[in-house]
Amino acid sequence: MKWVGASLLALLLAGCGGGTGETGSGAPSPVSGGTPGGGAVTPAVPTSVFAKPAAEALTTADVQSVIARAVGEAQARGLPVVVAVVDRVGNVLAVYRMNGARPMARARPGGAAGSLDVQNVEFRAELAAIAKAITGAYLSSGGNAFSTRTASMIVQEHFPPSANTRGLESGPLFGVQFSQLPCSDLNTRFGVGSPMIGPKRSPLGLAADAGGFPLYKNGVVVGGVGVMGDGDYGFDPEVVDIDVDDEEFIALAGTTAFPAPETVRAERISVDGTLLRYSDAKAEGLRVNPASASTGLLTTAGSLVAVNGFTGGGLIAGTPYGDEASGVRPATTAEFNHPDAYVLSDGAGNNRYPVRSGTDAAEVATPLTATEVRAVLEEAFKIMSRSRAQIRQPLDSRGEVSISVVDTRGVALGLVRAPDAPIFGIDVSLQKARSVAFFSGSRASAELGAVQTAIGTPDANVRDFAERLALFFAGANGSFDGRFAVSNRALGLVARPYFPDGELGRAPGPLSRPLALFSPFSNGLQSALIVQNLAASLGNINLARCIFLPNHPGGSNRLANGLQIFPGAVPIYRGATLVGAIGVSGDGIDQDDMVSFLGLHNAGVRVGGIGLPPAAIRADQIVVPVPGGNSVRLRFVNCPFAPFVDTAEQNACQAL
Repeated sequence: MKWVGASLLALLLAGCGGGTGETGSGAPSPVSGGTPGGGAVTPAVPTSVFAKPAAEALTTADVQSVIARAVGEAQARGLPVVVAVVDRVGNVLAVYRMNGARPMARARPGGAAGSLDVQNVEFRAELAAIAKAITGAYLSSGGNAFSTRTASMIVQEHFPPSANTRGLESGPLFGVQFSQLPCSDLNTRFGVGSPMIGPKRSPLGLAADAGGFPLYKNGVVVGGVGVMGDGDYGFDPEVVDIDVDDEEFIALAGTTAFPAPETVRAERISVDGTLLRYSDAKAEGLRVNPASASTGLLTTAGSLVAVNGFTGGGLIAGTPYGDEASGVRPATTAEFNHPDAYVLSDGAGNNRYPVRSGTDAAEVATPLTATEVRAVLEEAFKIMSRSRAQIRQPLDSRGEVSISVVDTRGVALGLVRAPDAPIFGIDVSLQKARSVAFFSGSRASAELGAVQTAIGTPDANVRDFAERLALFFAGANGSFDGRFAVSNRALGLVARPYFPDGELGRAPGPLSRPLALFSPFSNGLQSALIVQNLAASLGNINLARCIFLPNHPGGSNRLANGLQIFPGAVPIYRGATLVGAIGVSGDGIDQDDMVSFLGLHNAGVRVGGIGLPPAAIRADQIVVPVPGGNSVRLRFVNCPFAPFVDTAEQNACQAL
């Protein structure tokens, strides 16, 4: 939706979840299916509504077949490449280097500077191939198949990205490329603990360079394949033409025995009326018949290689998603009160993120209790279970997401997910929750200003964004200094290369790079915060946090797995006091907003004492002057049209 003046925008907010205040007296009623009349609510016994993915996995013979088909096409095109294959939770099953393949790849320069953050950084080609394979696997599910070309389309400064679309808002998943980071405290590491436990980290986050696809077996996503050969790790800024990309054809050849079902490929899925892109390469454009590729050619065309921190150089089979060994499994009844719930596990049966109480008693008078955390997770799960998916086929499928709750320190107090939610949403839901808790607190500006480099000197790059944020709000009626409740939607709006989002000729948001310096590899505070630790990871230094923020008194980091800047998280309040946050990710940003917003509201009605922030302190009450005498009101949440599969109700978030 285009930005408009503050008066009209306020009216629109009232109709689409901007938050206009509580209505009536006493506690508001639960939304959509709750018990009316306010007061405590006894939760109903949940029933199963989701089909659990079948236990499918790639065998070693399957992995060899994928690589052989890719190598056969690469030989026909005269482009030696590196091929990586991963399973659904990111375990690297093999990395194969063809003789003569380029040893290095470089992140495409962008903007006038060409060297900010990750731009122009050089790294091993194997890392790029692994990141592409993980992207194909992590963005996909039984209901949607997304490739790295799809990723490119949804992370740029305009959606869809094109010279013809300048003036449209940023991509719906703007910023998701800086998730699954190698420094994340959530994503697991090769050679640490149980060998196949996922979700594994990606060496470069999520990739936007064509040449990465998901792999399916009997309709079940089982992994991904990624190809790197031309040395250019980039993105596609022009969506209206058709690229002839050798890497994409080679990767596509690798998928031909395990293709994504046509019915769920990205080109069958629309966002804001625009069909997404899956691949510019088509099977009829392949130069050899992939089925003719013999695994015997792998003995002469190249060799399997080790990649420190990701694979020992062998060839292994994938782990069936949902098994204990995969690290993502069905929850027990004691862990979570829903037969469809999945949790992260450590391989020995232990939930990695069990429901627990807040750790921030030194800073919060009454931290979240385990009972409250459980209520938030359960009520959000109920809303998700009734929601209409936004990026899933067939139409009218139920949405599937990952849900995280954190305290004000960013400590995870519980994490749960639907059976077939995309894997990327696990890390992202935690990033979102932490980002909201951080920017709704009073320490954000001071802690950003205190960020240091690896050698302990002040990080001027990050400190500059803290100063710009303060200047940006100088003429407004609020700021991100603890006085207002900041949602991820509000945070994202000030992290775009135009403010208001998409309006040409406007200055950038205070947390964005100016457009002349902008690229998906250097988008502002988000990339500036992690570039040092990402560089250390590329240098084979393992770090358990992504940002050199000062640690909180509990010893860990408020943004340990990085900042996230697209919608789907709201802060949790006890009265007017911040006590935590809920983050949601997986099936569409408006749906993510709704699940977090309504789930928290209903949890507050159920247990009392916690809930949404008071309407008067939500970020949508902040009005920012812009040049020309106009002003712009920030947003809090934006709930979807036709949100539920079991009712024709609209405006589900109105007046809460």
